[in-house]
Amino acid sequence: MAFSNLTSKAILLYDEWIKDADPRLEGWPLMSSPFPTTFIIGTYVYFVTSLGPKLMENKKPFELRQIMTFYNFSVVALSLYMTYEFLMSGWATGYSFRCDIVDYSRSPTALRMVRTCWLYFFSKFIELLDTIFFVLRKKNNQVTFLHVFHHSIMPWTWWFGVKFAAGGLGTFHALLNCIVHVVMYTYYGICSLGPAYHKYLWWKKYMTTIQLVQFIMITVHIGQIYIMDDCPYQYPIFMFIIWLYGSMFLVLFLHFWYHAYTKGQRLPKMAKNGISKDQ
Repeated sequence: MAFSNLTSKAILLYDEWIKDADPRLEGWPLMSSPFPTTFIIGTYVYFVTSLGPKLMENKKPFELRQIMTFYNFSVVALSLYMTYEFLMSGWATGYSFRCDIVDYSRSPTALRMVRTCWLYFFSKFIELLDTIFFVLRKKNNQVTFLHVFHHSIMPWTWWFGVKFAAGGLGTFHALLNCIVHVVMYTYYGICSLGPAYHKYLWWKKYMTTIQLVQFIMITVHIGQIYIMDDCPYQYPIFMFIIWLYGSMFLVLFLHFWYHAYTKGQRLPKMAKNGISKDQ
């Protein structure tokens, strides 16, 4: 009886809460509730940390070079497209980079931002293939906590961002992330082409630096809300979540940088051509 009452109260609270969702997203794929997204992420975590390694334990690694080349350069193209769309729907056409609130109108620019935010959200599911490829290639040492946590938290938090606040200053980190992914997946794409192209990958170390700069910029940008007077951004809680996200990943990537490049614990084993043998 007590459990039934608790469940009923939870449903009522959810119904009351979801009433404030953006009506423009009514009927969009995966946007009816957070449960499909939660299920996909849960399945992903279970596969890459438990089921996948067990299934691959007595099997030879899959040779996925051609598939990965296509995948990586496809993500580069998608990231370029999303960068352009974020710029054209606000960040290069009127946003101040300070107190930019969500435009809930149905103007062409506002709807363009909604579509871009949803596409960015959906792209996080595509990027789950990164880890699945690791598992299928038996590169389990690359399935780290940082990697899995990053890939899990992004689609889940972005469901709420798209559902309630598709636009405004809360999308700056998405713009930056798209730009960074152009660089990262270009690296991965060249790497997947084979040893003949590895001589062009001397800049591997700097990718972590680029990611660190990304999180510094996110944290500084979103931190402005605490010093701005009377910024009427509609969902301040999202600002705190983004600030927490940026700060947390800044610390995690600094920790990775320290152990990989300062203490040298995770420096790549260099082959004759100057690139890691485990690529």
